[in-house]
Amino acid sequence: MKHIALILLFLFFSTITYAQVVIYELDCDTPSIDDKEFVELLSETPNFPLDGYVLVFFNGSMSGGNTSYLALDLAGYETDINGLLLIGSKFVVPTPQYLIPISVIQNGPDAVALYRGNYEDFPDHTLAYVDDNLVDVLVYGTNDPDATGLLDIFRAFDPDIEQINEGPNNNTNSIQRVVDDDGVVTYITTTPTPRQLNDGSGIVLNGILISIEETQYNEGDIFDITFTTEQNVTTDVTFTLSLDNYGFNSSDFTGDTVLTIPSGSNTVTTTISIIDDDEDEGDEVMKVTVSGFPSTFLLLNNHLEIRVVDNDFTMATFGTPINPTFGIVKSTQPSDYYDSLDGLADSNLKQAIQDIIAEEDVVRAQTYADVIDILKEADQNPEHSNEVWLVYSEIGRPKLDFQTTSESLGKWNREHTYPRSRGRFYSIDLDEIFDGKEIYWNTNADSLRHGNSDAHALRAADSRENIRRSNLHYGQYTGPKGTLGKFRGDVARGVFYLALRYNGLEIVNGFPEGTEGELGDLATLLEWHRKDPPDDFEMNRNNIIYTWQINRNPFIDQPELVEYIWGNRVGQVWNQALSLKDDKVLHLRVHPIPTRDRLYISGIKSDTHIEVFSIDSRKVMQHRATEDVSLSLNSDFGLATGVYLMRLESQGKSLIKKIVVE
Repeated sequence: MKHIALILLFLFFSTITYAQVVIYELDCDTPSIDDKEFVELLSETPNFPLDGYVLVFFNGSMSGGNTSYLALDLAGYETDINGLLLIGSKFVVPTPQYLIPISVIQNGPDAVALYRGNYEDFPDHTLAYVDDNLVDVLVYGTNDPDATGLLDIFRAFDPDIEQINEGPNNNTNSIQRVVDDDGVVTYITTTPTPRQLNDGSGIVLNGILISIEETQYNEGDIFDITFTTEQNVTTDVTFTLSLDNYGFNSSDFTGDTVLTIPSGSNTVTTTISIIDDDEDEGDEVMKVTVSGFPSTFLLLNNHLEIRVVDNDFTMATFGTPINPTFGIVKSTQPSDYYDSLDGLADSNLKQAIQDIIAEEDVVRAQTYADVIDILKEADQNPEHSNEVWLVYSEIGRPKLDFQTTSESLGKWNREHTYPRSRGRFYSIDLDEIFDGKEIYWNTNADSLRHGNSDAHALRAADSRENIRRSNLHYGQYTGPKGTLGKFRGDVARGVFYLALRYNGLEIVNGFPEGTEGELGDLATLLEWHRKDPPDDFEMNRNNIIYTWQINRNPFIDQPELVEYIWGNRVGQVWNQALSLKDDKVLHLRVHPIPTRDRLYISGIKSDTHIEVFSIDSRKVMQHRATEDVSLSLNSDFGLATGVYLMRLESQGKSLIKKIVVE
């Protein structure tokens, strides 16, 4: 039977009249998240090496300008026993020989072309062209108007070329090349046939399916991986299993990785034990990858990912934003960081703040990709080191669940608290490169483009909540129903920072539309800032971002500054509150913080002077004590809900505490 199949295959190849390699099948659009798009090549002879070929994708839209957006170098690849090379993501069934990310093949009106050359010949935005190196081309779309520009270009290669439409958006078809008995080439749109010849001929390959019961396991778990072929094997088939993926490697598990399906059988199973160590390595992902099967076999799936949950996560000493703590995390600002602000008011104070937080040759701008790593550290859930804290939803989510595709359910991404569309900052060249803390751009107050990746105004957010917020002004958007709203002061201070950091941005009253560079509502943001003061979570993220950007959010370090720029002390002279530079510290305990009314001060051993100041530096209370004291802030002193600074002084020593009255 196999001999007959090979004869038929030879007869098939002997009838084709086109070039040595052609574009054979294209699926440019699939339902939902476009994870099963692919392109397939066919060679005139089986097992044909593709060294010296490059596959180039061109954008035929008005904005694309008939230029390239992707070039795939085929060096090192060869077609299979049927002359096919499948190119697609790991979600395509069967698994392609050449893997690419999902959603990179555009729907159209576009073109894909095969050239002799390499990918370096086609940097992004290379204008489509025809020369002696062009081997084949397919202009396609999804019921779009014709890509007239691309058609005009490629008619120099084939005067009869036409655009082939796969169908409407989210269709289930592919475009397939067929050749009739007279050697005439046509295209049809029908059910996709990856790794199969379009006319049903060729050698039938034995498919292998990898089966795993779960997609997530904990350290210490034991589970099976089973490999099943569609047909019993006729000889022993030995292959290799790898679970390595970045940090996950052979030190993290035990189990057989060289396996054999015995002759006459169609299955083999290996048992994997995940090692439960004492290290907090963070959650990891193992990748189940097999190799070594003969050419007559076909992997129906491969590169399966399994999450390994690390049970050694740690907890911070401070609380989450919904269970805030105060005073545990100390500011890491240099001792003289804000000294230049003293004695200034109004526009002079604004300029002096900007001179600090946008100082050229000091402050750094990182890439938008780097922000992912910054947020994983700065927005880490205090209750679980392997999670980020989501700003609006007020819950933790695994760091591994960062959104990388159009699928947003259960994912998190980067939320611009000052929306990009209102701020007029977008991704720039090299913005999607992870290049780390020590590689950065020079920046200044006029570098508005760097607002796109300024971590002080970016937060980890639920992907779908990010969509719901869109570019709404705060006040129009108040957060999800059922949450405590403890994010409100945080986002207010984030956008206050951005408005001073970059020229061309303002915080204004109301909800302006059609005016770029303006965000509202100022009154709402002031109220949010006053009712939700900076806590340890915010101070910790300020400290972390400082190590990346070498600037701080002054409205976290010195929240009362907000009143001097936008609030009820505009025009008044600023001086740093209550000498933050005291080095003679008084060791007393003030608790609980926050409090609803009663405040206890313990450790008093001599006459102690107690003063309380509002956030705008007005003295609102004073008291003297010679021993431990219990103070009723509401009934005795009439303190309303809010944030205050308490100064305690005794025998030449002092202590400053932030007090929150709920």
